Amino acid sequence: MKNKYRILKIAITVIILGFLLSFSLKKFSGQKITDKQISVKMNEKTPVYFVDEKDIREIVKKENPSGEVGDLDIPALEKKINNLPAVDSANVYLNLNGKLNLDIKQRVPVFRLNKEGRDFYVDEKGIEFPISKTYSHPCMLVTGNVNKDEYQKLAELVEKIDKDDFSRKYFIGISKDRNGNYNLLTSESNYKVEIGDLDNIDFKVKGFKTFVEKYLVYQDPEKYSRVSVKYQNQIVTTLNPYFKENDSVLQAGNKELAKAPVAAVKKTGAQPKLTENKISSTQAKPKESIKKKTVTKPQKTKKTEQKPTAAKPKKKATVKIE
Repeated sequence: MKNKYRILKIAITVIILGFLLSFSLKKFSGQKITDKQISVKMNEKTPVYFVDEKDIREIVKKENPSGEVGDLDIPALEKKINNLPAVDSANVYLNLNGKLNLDIKQRVPVFRLNKEGRDFYVDEKGIEFPISKTYSHPCMLVTGNVNKDEYQKLAELVEKIDKDDFSRKYFIGISKDRNGNYNLLTSESNYKVEIGDLDNIDFKVKGFKTFVEKYLVYQDPEKYSRVSVKYQNQIVTTLNPYFKENDSVLQAGNKELAKAPVAAVKKTGAQPKLTENKISSTQAKPKESIKKKTVTKPQKTKKTEQKPTAAKPKKKATVKIE
């Protein structure tokens, strides 16, 4: 009998608790979610403003027009916010007091890429997302046909530049040329720093830093159009042809190039054609001499005229020094 009474008491208690729970849930589901009960938090370390709190509140209202707790589909709302291009992650949950919490982390651009006429941002994970009409984030500008598999290394390069005082002072942009070489754009002058590929970046930047501190500080930066550090253990510079002090140097170099080496290359490269032309011209002369003079021997003239043409290529071959 005692066991029956215990079972009966437990059953009655469960029924009462279930009734109270259903009543509280019904009352809770009919509760309104006011603007004060919506909490939106942005959890990114670097402040960005691609997504506004006002925009999030409007999404909540569209997903739950009635504003009641029972009509709110939390998984669908969370998915809707996560699908925003500038949102990295979103966590939506509801407290027992009816407060709706939305913890959102936005994407932070590492660089802005101009590729094939399109402008978009790339975050540290290498994910593309469009630029905003209302907000522009200050970051490194990259131009050129950059492949998606290079985004990660490019993001690492930009982060290294931002963390280093010297690099942050000198480099304001990155470009990729048609040959696939990367160039760092400088702030002090119009010259580029050619780094080639995205490997051994620390070593290349260190080499350029040494070049600046030990040599470039004593020169006019306008003197150069390019400084290449892509080669191992050497730095190659290209003079700026529009810099006045370089005019005499470039003109002298052009004069030297216009002398013997260029002429020798042209002569040696055109030897077969020249010898053939000379032979054909010598063969034409005996025909004219036959008309004017009655006594001529074409066979002998061919032999005598072919000798100097055969000797000339030997002399020309000795002229080539390169």
